[in-house]
Amino acid sequence: MTKARALMIAGTASHVGKSVLCTALCRIFRQDGFRVAPFKAQNMALNSYPTRDGGEIGRAQVTQAMAAGIEPTVHMNPILLKPKRDTEAQVVVLGKPLGDMSAMTYRRDYLPVAIGIVKDSLDRLRSEYDLVVMEGAGSIAEVNLKDRDIVNLRAAALADAPVVVAADIDRGGVFASIVGTMELLDEAERRQIAGWVINKFRGDLSLFDPGVRFIEERTGRPVFGVMPFLTGLDIEEEDSVSLDETPGAGRQGPGDGPWLDIAVLKLPRISNFTDFDALVREPDVRLRYVEGLKELGSPDAVILPGTKNTVDDLRWLQETGLAVAAIRLSQRGCSMVGICGGYQMLGVELLDPGGHEADLPQLRGLGLLPLVTTFTPEKITVRARGEILADRGFFGPLKGTVLEGYEIHMGRTTLLDGALPLLRLERGDADGAVADGGRVIGTYLHGLFDNDLFRRAWLNDLRRRKGALPIASAGESRLAREAAFDRLAEAVRQHLRVDELYRLLGLPAPSGGRRP
Repeated sequence: MTKARALMIAGTASHVGKSVLCTALCRIFRQDGFRVAPFKAQNMALNSYPTRDGGEIGRAQVTQAMAAGIEPTVHMNPILLKPKRDTEAQVVVLGKPLGDMSAMTYRRDYLPVAIGIVKDSLDRLRSEYDLVVMEGAGSIAEVNLKDRDIVNLRAAALADAPVVVAADIDRGGVFASIVGTMELLDEAERRQIAGWVINKFRGDLSLFDPGVRFIEERTGRPVFGVMPFLTGLDIEEEDSVSLDETPGAGRQGPGDGPWLDIAVLKLPRISNFTDFDALVREPDVRLRYVEGLKELGSPDAVILPGTKNTVDDLRWLQETGLAVAAIRLSQRGCSMVGICGGYQMLGVELLDPGGHEADLPQLRGLGLLPLVTTFTPEKITVRARGEILADRGFFGPLKGTVLEGYEIHMGRTTLLDGALPLLRLERGDADGAVADGGRVIGTYLHGLFDNDLFRRAWLNDLRRRKGALPIASAGESRLAREAAFDRLAEAVRQHLRVDELYRLLGLPAPSGGRRP
């Protein structure tokens, strides 16, 4: 059986735009009539998502699958590493947690096993689709890691995939990064390199023409395109490093005031920060990521996001003074929302007698919701739907509305006397809790704000609290996402020689730029 062709987008460094380029190519190949699937052999990220069968994979591959118009599966990201501490991560294999490993143990003992799993998943995708768009990780020239590499050139070799390397000109040193990358590869590795993409160029693209000639002459490889610095694409980022690009202020939506000032506490191990992308699109929202007391101010709402280590991040909140500040803001009427680990923190107490989360058997929570969380070895990764049970405050008109999202967490939460649950899930149990007429909300449901009716109702409640009139939503999240994929694809078609990529793959380029 003939297997599908594959193309890898690798990088000279981390955060050079590999994920976004792969997302664009998944959309372009889909528009051109191909059945295309994304693939990343090993992903290190705290942004994850459950597949339909409950497996956990990196959110970037989920976004790429959405762009390709297909259902994500665990084979698109067979190995996921979720850092818990600087030298330790939870290892997720084919969607299921294998256990926590130190970097040394993983590299020494598990990588030789992992390459077989990577090959099996890649072969499976190549047997089911016309094309596979592979994403590399970090730099392809890390000399201390190359001998155990399973995600870059070695993975590309498994599919005989040509490698296009992206370089970020915005951070400077693009010529050194490209020439240095080639210099650090051996001859066999150099033969895998098909060419380059210069990413995030600001200004007149023609000014880089001499740079293109230099790169092509020096490396003997073509530059397939110079991509401008694209803004306003509304495409999910892979990891929280992207939140550092606007220090102190975070991202904010367009439009005139009155602004709703929403502060997300940027926990050291923040996960699934894409939970808040739908808020950024709203015309009256200014979203800030806060790391210290001086930045917090007096927001209209504070969000405690998900985290890979609830106990350690709660201790960080306490040590920085943000925990006390959040409690005082709540007492003065500020709205509070906790999602997943943030939900657990809002409770009275966190218990970990077995040491499954951290080395502390008991820790006081913020005490803003009457509940207790106990950590256990089991991990829940499931898509979820449930109808709103809460009927106080702004929840009144929403009672019975169905919310959709997903759960990825360890720990079981028990509501104490007087607690009001947020949802009744389709599987039968309750989720979340609500207090003070909806002013304090906690839930395990990631994607809460992607539910359009709930999001706008909550924002309009914040507006009412500050004396502003309600407004309409920015629009349906799903439609906004599809439009964003199309905008990204069009921008990449304008600046990337897609016809050359088709020739590289040995495929005829669709006439007129795309198939009918």
